Amino acid sequence: MDLLKTLVDKGLRRELPTREEALAVLSSTDDELLDVVAAAGHVRRQWFGRRVKLNYLVNLKSGLCPEDCSYCSQRLGSKAEILKYTWLKPDEAAGAAAAGVAGGAKRVCLVASGRGPTDRDVDRVSRTIEAIKEQNEDVEVCACLGLLSQGQAERLRDAGADAYNHNLNTSEGTYGQITTTHTYEDRVDTVQQAQAAGLSACSGLIAGMGESDQDLVDVVFALRELDPDSVPVNFLIPFEGTPLAKEWNLTPQRCLRILAMVRFVCPDVEVRLAGGREVHLRSLQPLALHLVNSIFLGDYLTSEGQAGKADLDMIADAGFEVEGAGTTTLPEHRAGGCGSVCGDAGPQTEGSATGCGGTPSAAEPPAVQEDPAGAPAPRTDLVTVRRRGAGTDLAPNA
Repeated sequence: MDLLKTLVDKGLRRELPTREEALAVLSSTDDELLDVVAAAGHVRRQWFGRRVKLNYLVNLKSGLCPEDCSYCSQRLGSKAEILKYTWLKPDEAAGAAAAGVAGGAKRVCLVASGRGPTDRDVDRVSRTIEAIKEQNEDVEVCACLGLLSQGQAERLRDAGADAYNHNLNTSEGTYGQITTTHTYEDRVDTVQQAQAAGLSACSGLIAGMGESDQDLVDVVFALRELDPDSVPVNFLIPFEGTPLAKEWNLTPQRCLRILAMVRFVCPDVEVRLAGGREVHLRSLQPLALHLVNSIFLGDYLTSEGQAGKADLDMIADAGFEVEGAGTTTLPEHRAGGCGSVCGDAGPQTEGSATGCGGTPSAAEPPAVQEDPAGAPAPRTDLVTVRRRGAGTDLAPNA
């Protein structure tokens, strides 16, 4: 496909594809899928070699959120039978984080449900960050606490936070259909506050909420413009008891197309395979490693992932290696803080040690890829609520 050659060339130059090119990746056929993966994999290897960064989630406070995000099992009015608990103590959170670091995680992500932190919450999280850093000086800590108020990002940075996560989730045009208690602009503002404070920005999306191909391209192009260092790609976990419980729109093949499109649009950022990979990619998870350079190890916030050892075996069996603590994740031009659209550094030679740091026709395909018999059948057997780790007396999965 001439399209794929064009996309690879642009990815190696960090040049933005056209919207039509991005849409064409999403509308590619199953016969073309391995070619799409191979092309995006070429871009991934040029910037990140065969390294896979491991991240570990610690849910500091679970459930009882006042926001109404339709995809979330912790939302206002959720009937999902998830764990509910208030703030973990700093030593409890540090203990949970230590399990992930022992399993190979390079970054610990501290997440708390809620609209945003109070100043008291920031103090609490700051003590947690300090406790984690005392045990593991080199571990990266990313906070994910919701919408930030002025000055809070600076306080988290001063406490030792390295990054802040706040996802855009979906396109600006459809955001009001997913959440009504805050706006898309609120989310953009929080990411920009984190960047202004000198924190590494982490912002991504959730696919599978009934959005169109155009919506997916819109949100990924918006992320490219916002220029976070890492872009987590989540696939909706349709929890029973949430408004989107019936949205089983994804196939493994569609997930791979989405990941390839993200890699072509954001060639030199840390693209992270996040929530829902086990549910939707299933046996095709190893193929996704050719597109992403980062995954979560073990469990998620309110659902269980596959065993941590299975994650490590999958990485090794696919011919990749876990990124060590002494390796900087991002390419040199990004690690220097100048972002993806400036700087003169070219791509790393494929296979070298970096040491630093997917044209549609006029008729657009439907957002939901249906089989001849209709939409994919719900697979509620694939969703397992987390009952171990943080907030329980059981050992975490790492």
